Formats: sequence, C-alpha cells, structure tokens
Amino acid sequence: MQTFRYIQAKSIDAAVDASGKFIAGGTTLVDLMKLNVEKPAALVDINGLPLDRIEPTPDGGLKVGALVRNSDLAWNADVRQRYTVLSEALLAGASAQLRNMATTGGNLLQRTRCYYFRDTNYKCNKRESGSGCAALDGFHRIHAVLGTSEHCIATHPSDMAVAMMALEATVHTRGSKGERSIPLFDFYLVPGTTPDKENALEPGELITHVTLPALPQGTRSHYLKLRDRASYEFDLASAAVVVQLSGGRIQHARVAMGGVGTKPWRSKEAEQALQGREANEHTLRSAAEAALKPAKPLRDNAFKVELAKRAIVRALQVTTQTA
Repeated sequence: MQTFRYIQAKSIDAAVDASGKFIAGGTTLVDLMKLNVEKPAALVDINGLPLDRIEPTPDGGLKVGALVRNSDLAWNADVRQRYTVLSEALLAGASAQLRNMATTGGNLLQRTRCYYFRDTNYKCNKRESGSGCAALDGFHRIHAVLGTSEHCIATHPSDMAVAMMALEATVHTRGSKGERSIPLFDFYLVPGTTPDKENALEPGELITHVTLPALPQGTRSHYLKLRDRASYEFDLASAAVVVQLSGGRIQHARVAMGGVGTKPWRSKEAEQALQGREANEHTLRSAAEAALKPAKPLRDNAFKVELAKRAIVRALQVTTQTA
C-alpha cells in the first residue's frame, strides 16, 4: 500500500472541495489499496456527514442517505414491507459483518471482482486504460454476457444496485457544479472503449442520497440470487422483479439482472414481454428469453444464459403466484 493523506470532512462542501477519494465503510476500497489496484493520494473520510437517515418523501417514496449502512437499510420496516426486493438483495450480499460497515453510496460504487482487475500482474483496461483485457482469453466463468465489449467483460458485483434498478431509483449528488439527480438506469456506463469510466460521476462528485419512488398499490417484488454456495458469495446470475397484477394480468413489471451484466442490468425487453399479458408460464418464459436475447456468451460463461433465464422465471413465479 502506498502512503496517502487522510482528511476528515466536516461538511458536504468541504468533502467535495477536498479533492480526494471518498471513504466510508471502506469494505472495497481498502482491499483494493492493499492490492495496489487503487492508489489515492488522499482519502476523504465522510463518516461524519449527516447522510445516514432513511426518511419518507412527500410523494410517498423513500429517501436513503448515502451513509446508511446496508444492514440498517435491509432491516428498515418500510423497506421490508414496501421494497421487499431491496431488503432481500441486501441480505443476500456479503456477510453480516460487512453489511454492518458497507454503505448505500459505497455499495453503488463497488468495483468488479474480476480476477484480472484485482491482480496487477495481468493486463486490465479497467485498471489501466489501453493495457488490454486478460479475461477475454483467460478463465471467464464469472464474467458478463450482457453489455460487454472487446475491451472489457467484467461483471458488476452489487446485489443492492440490481434491486434499486428494478425499483427505478434515482441517485442524488453534490459536486463542484452543484447538485444533480441521475436516474440509476443512466448512472452506470457500459465499458465500450473506456472500461475505466464506470459511472456518470464527475471527479470529486459525492453521492448524497438515493430516492425510491412510491410503487403502485398491490405491487409485489422479489430478489433471487444463484451462486456457487449459499452465503458470502457473488452471484452467477440474479433477478430482481417488481410486479403488479390485476385480474390475472400484469399491469406493471420491472426486471433487472445481476451477475450477467457489465452493469446492473435492467431489461426493458422483458418488461415489454410481460406488460398487459396473462401471468402464465409461457409469458414468464417469453420475458426471460427476451431478457437474454442480446447475450454474448464466451467459452466458460455460456451456462449463465440459461441460468439467468431460470432466475427470471422463478422470481416472476414467486411474485405472480403469491399476488
């Protein structure tokens, strides 16, 4: 690990002006600093900022501060009752100890678990732009099949962000140019020719909170995570679904996937296949087929295509059969 300056921010403006890397829970950043993947000249500790509250919004939604710990968010009564998919996704991630430290803002900014990104002996365009991608010709069982490019196939690791994608969350920020509100769908970037650019944040821009909109009356939601072992493991494929039924037909549907995309992957194709249709096996399978139609599997990760389809179908079965 290289030396760095440590700064405790006393206010949001001071944090933005500090020109350093923000740290809160540190559950990803510190690991990457030990591996020499991240080498910040300055760490700006934001734990003292007033961004740790969960509050209702005037329009019936929820405001989640960037410093709300994953455990607190998962067990919040409003989240468990109205945003079940989010609580389930959070509790499916990491360990209890890590969830007690990890924050909402930090979770959104998790870096990939690609072996080649985390090992500086290998080429990685995400770590060092223009250096190459060792994963393309390497062992890529855990890598993405959606949103990939010839420069990067790394998978986004967050469970929480997948659920928030299905809930149509909005990320709110403060930067040197003022405040911004960014729909989560637009927040993450596919790698293209610039895998090192992962999201819409500008240098020094701080996530202050996330808002979740009110859901239609009677909406059900579910998060299903498929992985090699039952706990403390990243997903091979996951599905977050939000569904409202009326008279046996699907009136509102949102579908997002994890473990298969270079970013938390929302499938509008699947949502279109569900909208207004009867909630039967043919409809659910058609939605899953539509979601994975753009997939570009490689030698070691082709199994993810069918796995992800089955995750979507099962998650939809849970929400539509209990509604």
